[in-house]
Amino acid sequence: MTEPLVECVANYSDARRPEVVQAIVETINSVPGVRLLNRQSDMDHNRSVITFVGPPSAVEEAAFRSIAKAAELIDLDHHTGEHPRIGATDVVPFVPISGVTMQDCVEMARRLGRRVGEELGIPVYLYESAATRPERQNLENVRRGQYEALKVEMGINPERDPDFGPKKVGPAGATVIGARPPLIAFNVYLTTDDVSIANKIAKTVRQSSGGFRYVKAMGVLVEGRAQVSMNLTNYQGTPMALVVETIRREAQRYGVAIHHTELVGLIPEAALVDAAVWYLQLDQFEVDQILERKLYAATAETAEGSGLQTEEPTSKLLPATFLAELAEGTPSPGGGSAAAYTGAMAAALVAMVARLTVGKKKYAAVEVPMQELIEKAEARRQTLTAMVQKDAEAFEAVMAAMKLPKDTAEQQAARAQAIEEATLAAAQIPLETARQAVEVMALALEAVSVGNLNAITDGGTGAALARAALNGAGLNVRVNTLSLQDRAAAEALLSELRALERRAADLEAQVTEQLRQRGALPLP
Repeated sequence: MTEPLVECVANYSDARRPEVVQAIVETINSVPGVRLLNRQSDMDHNRSVITFVGPPSAVEEAAFRSIAKAAELIDLDHHTGEHPRIGATDVVPFVPISGVTMQDCVEMARRLGRRVGEELGIPVYLYESAATRPERQNLENVRRGQYEALKVEMGINPERDPDFGPKKVGPAGATVIGARPPLIAFNVYLTTDDVSIANKIAKTVRQSSGGFRYVKAMGVLVEGRAQVSMNLTNYQGTPMALVVETIRREAQRYGVAIHHTELVGLIPEAALVDAAVWYLQLDQFEVDQILERKLYAATAETAEGSGLQTEEPTSKLLPATFLAELAEGTPSPGGGSAAAYTGAMAAALVAMVARLTVGKKKYAAVEVPMQELIEKAEARRQTLTAMVQKDAEAFEAVMAAMKLPKDTAEQQAARAQAIEEATLAAAQIPLETARQAVEVMALALEAVSVGNLNAITDGGTGAALARAALNGAGLNVRVNTLSLQDRAAAEALLSELRALERRAADLEAQVTEQLRQRGALPLP
């Protein structure tokens, strides 16, 4: 199986102080599992682009640490450069590489944005696929007026309010976080220092002024040459070769030519293949004619045939392993763990309904609440998944306490105390499972009320599973409270459980009614 991989192409507003860039790089490298792919600094732009890749959670953590480090070392009140910017860490896009969807990257962007806003006090805007407003999909709109305008307008003009964090900027500015397909940062240098020519050509090729779709461009002066600085956001929709040839033709109109081109960061192999095919006019070309492609494919087949890559990841084995352990003739894991596992499945179904809702034009009005629902459901799923093991450990702790020696009065007292404490924990843990299950039911109600109509029965199934999780957890709470000597503590646990059951009954009725109203169940 392919390892889930996410790429982050983060842009930091410093290039002229190598020690600052190195400190940011070291911060990124401090996260296990993250691999640095590229670092590139432009002195004229005073901007560094650092590309790193890894499992989603590791890349997300590395991005957070790098934002914190940049905020510590970069003061925008003393920053100058050719490139537009609003933050010490200006832009943080997540790009799906393998085993990860664009929606996964959107969720990463939202989590990171909230964390940066809350923990670092930095305003955060979401852009591209993660944008909460249509006008914020385009980075240029978010960055309008740069840091200097943001300082004046934020907190006064509601249109400039961030998605997360405070409505004011400090010397670290604001950060734009998002999710997008692979982007090619590509610059074309002209044989002139006349920036006005570069600006005219940029206007011709960029989408916003009537040029090519998926092309963003501006004219700047770099190293004494006029440069057409571009971001190509979809190289398949608008090929690089077409853009370059258009710039070449436009440059000739002004009596200049292309001096050279420059790639900033990394580029997908397919983009270079497309350019080569275009220029060489290889009409009958097939990608498997590339020697390296053929060698890599053969190597992969050999490894698979030897069994080197046939083993499923641990995460894929967990369900089967857990069910097998549950079926064995051992007392642990038991009903409490099964209840938690059932609750985690319920939360997963709620997240599924929300994911099937976001990005659909028909449900644009509930895009933001559905994004939030995904985050809440995933948080519950993680908690309930952890409860599977915690419940088993709690039972084992009770068994261990019962095996303590009881030969003397002191040993008997110590044993009794250990049993009481372990039994209390064994009741508290399924009660937490019950709390989580009821919260999942509330999330399921939201999913079936406004989620994708084609998936609301999945939300209803999630509510039913969550109710089952509550029932199973409740049995474990009750059986353990029977053994507690502290009856006041036992009654407090039972009182909360009864309140949860009353709330669950109300939620269950509401879910059923919503399913009826939306046509998934017959009306009574």
